[in-house]
Amino acid sequence: MNNPLLKRAVAESVGTAMLLAAVVGSGIMGERLAAGNTAIALLANTIATGAALVALILTFGPISGAHFNPAVTLTDAWQRGLAWRDVPVYIFAQVSGAFAGVAIAHLMFGLPLFFASRHVRSGGAQAFSEFVATFGLLAVIWGCVRLRSSAVPFAVAAYITAAYWFTASTSFANPAVTLARSASDTFAGIRPVDAPAFIVAQLAGAFAATALLAWLAPSVQKDADSVIVPHERK
Repeated sequence: MNNPLLKRAVAESVGTAMLLAAVVGSGIMGERLAAGNTAIALLANTIATGAALVALILTFGPISGAHFNPAVTLTDAWQRGLAWRDVPVYIFAQVSGAFAGVAIAHLMFGLPLFFASRHVRSGGAQAFSEFVATFGLLAVIWGCVRLRSSAVPFAVAAYITAAYWFTASTSFANPAVTLARSASDTFAGIRPVDAPAFIVAQLAGAFAATALLAWLAPSVQKDADSVIVPHERK
């Protein structure tokens, strides 16, 4: 069955699932091995996430754009790099893949398939951190896509690795990731009640960065469709 949109959706779903398996699984492993040292657990979580991002973007970028993130998908459609009719398919694939990744991590570590997180991440500072985290992520994506597209996988991974440490929220920067992590009462979790504020802040940061970079660097390289976001103008 040669359905290009189906292939792209599967790539988005599998890629997002593997990303969440890495995020949640490394959080569980790090916490178990760190003997109560939260800094060591976060460092392990950070390294695994950054490494997984490079590998997954390089693998799935040429197929679907390796969005793995509804904020990226929505802003890409806003910039006419993705047809709006494809947006619901992408977002469904990302969210379902994210929950699948959480379930995979839980199964690997002998935990319930899903269980609501009790990890408190509330307050204005946390929400603002998510605005900053997502603003930076989309700025990196759009800046590199327009100016140096081959560097995108490494730049994105480097930024997320850094943002784990310089943001108070540890940089979720992804609505699908936020929703799925609310179903994981582990090191990487977030209380379901705290998720909406994160998602609103993430979307605001994503659109703000996209608008800024569209002004700063309006031209897109011809080969930019091979990594992160397809840019064939519709």
